[in-house]
Amino acid sequence: MSRINTNISSLIAQRVLTQNNFSLTNSLERLSTGLRINRGKDDPAGLIASENLRGEITALNAAVGNSERADQVVNIAEGGLQEISSLLTELQGLLTASASTAGQSSSEVAANQDQIDSILQTIDRIAGATSFQGTKLLNGSFDYQTESVAAGVTDFKVNGAKFEGSSLAVQAVVTQSAQQGGLYVSLGGATLNLGGATSAFVVEISGSKGSRELQFTSSQTLATITAAINTFSDITGVTASAGTTGFALRSSEFGSDEFVSVKVVDDGGTAGDGIHNFAAGDTSTIDTTVLSTFANAINPVRDEGQDVGGTINGLLATGKGTELSVNSDFLNVEMNLNTTTATTLASVNAFTITGGGADFQLASDVNIAGRVSLGIQNVAVRNLGSAALGYLDDLGGGKAYDLTTTDSTGLSSAQKIVDEAIESVSSLRGRLGAFQKNVIGATIRSLGVTIENTAAAESVIRDADFANETASLTRNQILVSASTNVLALANQRPQNALQLLG
Repeated sequence: MSRINTNISSLIAQRVLTQNNFSLTNSLERLSTGLRINRGKDDPAGLIASENLRGEITALNAAVGNSERADQVVNIAEGGLQEISSLLTELQGLLTASASTAGQSSSEVAANQDQIDSILQTIDRIAGATSFQGTKLLNGSFDYQTESVAAGVTDFKVNGAKFEGSSLAVQAVVTQSAQQGGLYVSLGGATLNLGGATSAFVVEISGSKGSRELQFTSSQTLATITAAINTFSDITGVTASAGTTGFALRSSEFGSDEFVSVKVVDDGGTAGDGIHNFAAGDTSTIDTTVLSTFANAINPVRDEGQDVGGTINGLLATGKGTELSVNSDFLNVEMNLNTTTATTLASVNAFTITGGGADFQLASDVNIAGRVSLGIQNVAVRNLGSAALGYLDDLGGGKAYDLTTTDSTGLSSAQKIVDEAIESVSSLRGRLGAFQKNVIGATIRSLGVTIENTAAAESVIRDADFANETASLTRNQILVSASTNVLALANQRPQNALQLLG
């Protein structure tokens, strides 16, 4: 059958040629862009998944940048703290040198005080000058703001806190009382009554710091005996107090590291019944049961202290003496309780955190879980030390521990303050170092792996497979060429009908 007006063969060939040209164009586009999906119609579902993955990759790269920036911030803070540590070490040496008064002139002591003043000024200057892009790092700008501090909390430190809202209440519950090591030595009266005029009561008293053997003669009062024992408290770590018929021995501090040990070398025939414990949880009440007679106390009698125990905001806290601390991803605080609070089983509304701290976004998702908060305390001399011991600025000229006016007892107290300051700065440096190594370092490595895997997933969805596309290109080129030739033949076919006209 031959028709002229409608060339069906040509229409078919045109349609097929159009389809083949479209396929060829797609192949050329994919090979030129390297992408399998260039617009939504190429793969709607694949485009959505690919764009989501691209967003994740961008956020992950930003998180890596945040982590690297955080590392630089901490590096600068560490540099300032390192210099402060060196100055504190030098300060410690000056105190030790000044304690040797024999053969040292007053002008030398005054020169040492000048050096101390210079060191204190330099520490303050470093604390105020260490900065990152104008933000001070060591002057308390990154410390946490607090309010409503309970009277039972003598010292506290907020190392990290993450919370949503305007504030976070910190509540501690004491579930185990802090205790001192304690023993009661019963002598049978207000004065020491021995078996003979030449007899002596010889006792060895030991504590966490050391031991000392002491000898007492008949008729000495309890006040005299306790005064002699307390003379060596700095050496033994044990303090004594007079009772009605004997004296109590207690460790100077609270905690499981503290203890009191009594060894009776010679009882001298004293009328006392021996050594007693205190009632459980009450070091003011004497247990009436004799723990050891003086004859048996040739083997040391010992009693150990106990650390405070409890929780902070529902998290099990670590107790050390009278200090409770907790370290979690959301809350890292340390608080020192006074004696009454640490020995009473009760809850304490310790303080409220109202803001502050250094926040670093180290995850791709912007939420509280992906944020790390870090507190950097003020390391000015007025803040280094403790409420119980005093602060570093007390060592300045004209202050409580001025070398030119203080005695050996004052120097000992000053050295304890410096020890506390060194510990505070070292602890801060250690915490920042752990943050760099274990948080930032691990985060960067983890994010790097996640970026690789996410990019690989996005590539599988969106990138073109060149082996497949080049094969399609060759096929489509052949089909287009064939379709073109067929269309030419189809267009020639109606001319055959003219032959029927003769």
